[in-house]
Amino acid sequence: MKRAITLGLAVSSLALASPLFAQEADAPCDYELVVLGAGQDAGAPQIGNAEDTGPGLLPSSLGLIDRMAGRRYLFDATPAITEQLAMLDAIEPPAQGLGVDGVFLTHAHIGHYLGLAYFGREAAGASGVPVYAMPRMAEFLRSNGPWSQLVELGNIRLQEMVEMTPLSAGGRIFVSAVPVPHRDEFSETAAFVFYQPELGNVLYLPDIDYWQEVEGGNFLRQILPQLDYAFIDATFWDDNELPGRDMSEIPHPRVTATMDLLQDLPASERAKVHFIHYNHTNSIRDPDSPESREVEARGFNVARRGDRFCL
Repeated sequence: MKRAITLGLAVSSLALASPLFAQEADAPCDYELVVLGAGQDAGAPQIGNAEDTGPGLLPSSLGLIDRMAGRRYLFDATPAITEQLAMLDAIEPPAQGLGVDGVFLTHAHIGHYLGLAYFGREAAGASGVPVYAMPRMAEFLRSNGPWSQLVELGNIRLQEMVEMTPLSAGGRIFVSAVPVPHRDEFSETAAFVFYQPELGNVLYLPDIDYWQEVEGGNFLRQILPQLDYAFIDATFWDDNELPGRDMSEIPHPRVTATMDLLQDLPASERAKVHFIHYNHTNSIRDPDSPESREVEARGFNVARRGDRFCL
């Protein structure tokens, strides 16, 4: 049985402050957010679909650059981490080595943690990369190979997070883990709220089963006023997306339903929403599709790989 999750005003404990702001175009941002991927775990084209000629997708991941402290963070470590880290390097070259000062893992589904393997001896041979995870996720990594070898060899250094408790990732970036309902075979699932006290707050929530199981369905409506950007689950467009499949057996809030849920909010609130983690079958992967145009017309946004935001 699914349990209701109570936000408990977690975000209000995050020292909410003034809005994010954009700097001059010719000045580098002190804090910059980069969309490194926006697709569902397997990206696109997916295995077995080599004939797919639609826009390519990398699995969902965000990069956060803290130029004030000379630090860079990843939110989720995807199977495309090599390409995604190269993208981040092109924007802000690492000071030394990999230049990964922290990886925040949402959960143990393939698109969100398999990239950790590339920190190991067969690839980067990294040393002490901080990996932040909730307790079940951390224990899964400690207890199962090949992830356990990364821990034993010191390629990664696990840092357990306490839900709803802000954690300093170094510099002036703070991150809080918010538990959300999802398929939790190997780990719990977390969303992350990250912020810089003098700027604002960002929500990264690529996977969730049902909005109504978080704060009685009011989670998004309650948290949006406290955010500047919300990157949220857009796995499927609607219930007609997978012919021959009973979509009721595949949770994830549909993009259409999420827009309906928020449609009466002011335009300034709707504009904070950036749909991410869309399946290869979801027509919003094509920026020119009618569905993408509908999202825009209704005042929302679709996250695209390469999007950059000055914080």
